[in-house]
Amino acid sequence: MFSGKRLKKIREEKQLSQTDIAEKLHINRSSYNKWETGVSKPNQKNLVLLSQLLEVDPSYFESEHAIVASYLKLSEENQLKASAFVNKLLSKQLQEERERKVLELFPVRVLRDVPLSAGLGESYYDEYDYETVYTDREVSYDVAAYIKGDSMLPDYLDGEVALINETGFDYSGAVYAIYLNGQTFIKKVYKEDAHYRIVSLNDEYEDKYAYQEDEFRIVGKVISHFMPVVGAGGVS
Repeated sequence: MFSGKRLKKIREEKQLSQTDIAEKLHINRSSYNKWETGVSKPNQKNLVLLSQLLEVDPSYFESEHAIVASYLKLSEENQLKASAFVNKLLSKQLQEERERKVLELFPVRVLRDVPLSAGLGESYYDEYDYETVYTDREVSYDVAAYIKGDSMLPDYLDGEVALINETGFDYSGAVYAIYLNGQTFIKKVYKEDAHYRIVSLNDEYEDKYAYQEDEFRIVGKVISHFMPVVGAGGVS
């Protein structure tokens, strides 16, 4: 990366003013000043002219020049040692940065005893108990419940939390939390003529159907899902 500071340093060492160099390059002083202040950098032609005028290699103006120049003077054996040392320092630095990084967590109140089944179904209760889990994403929702089973694999995992908006039926093919004949599920739902077709993502599960005589309702649309952050939070 071009370094305006190194350009200024060598210019001052040569006891030249910005105007001196600008005139020799046939540019105005303002344009030259932008190189030293980092606002812009010289094109390849002017970079070569600068190096000739200031009697340095074009690579001198790179901010990494001093490090690279010293590295290239090392023997092959010492270059290997230097590379190993730099990699060790970088790994340590990255580790420290990860440890310093504070992960912002957001609480979610989840139905504890009424998991919305993604498998064979769970009973639906009017009295709820909740617990608080945490996620690294903030999402607006109405109801949160655990997913159980494998019928919605690979997208929805056993133990994840589903976030639900109580919007009723929105459109065919969306994923909903539904109540069907005493059980609750998370499924894709399609409205077809006088009935609903209830579909699992896992092909091992057959479609279900809800007809007019069934006890069926849409709890809400699943808008997001996540695996709770391990080691965070408690029961409320």
